[in-house]
Amino acid sequence: MKMRTGADRLRHTVGFELCGMLLSVPFLSLVTGQSPAHLGALTIGFALLAAGWNYLYNLGVDHWMLRVLGRLEKRLWERVLHALLFELGFLLIALPLTAWWLGISLWQALWLDIGMALFYVVYAFFYNLAYDRLFPLPASQPV
Repeated sequence: MKMRTGADRLRHTVGFELCGMLLSVPFLSLVTGQSPAHLGALTIGFALLAAGWNYLYNLGVDHWMLRVLGRLEKRLWERVLHALLFELGFLLIALPLTAWWLGISLWQALWLDIGMALFYVVYAFFYNLAYDRLFPLPASQPV
């Protein structure tokens, strides 16, 4: 079995983000009463912010692990902690921005974020299932 190509991974990522926005922005508009354009700008901003946070966070973790632990390989519990701290850090960045952009309280922004996280878990499952059926893995080539 061959792995997916870089171009295929890029198509997957771009498709995931675009379809996610196309599904979530109208729903968020109904829930919050905000215009789709206003919410679309927020989701695009958060996609870019998440990419930047991902880069900085992982760079910082790698430097810390190398300096303190003398290694970069993560054990299972370190991977779980890594993921949780990433999400917590992004939440701390995104929560006040969401509240400010939408003119809502931090508490309301937290509930909105929890709802979006639940939406994206379900969405990711079905998106990946559909993607794998539309674009199956390349077949192995005989040696």
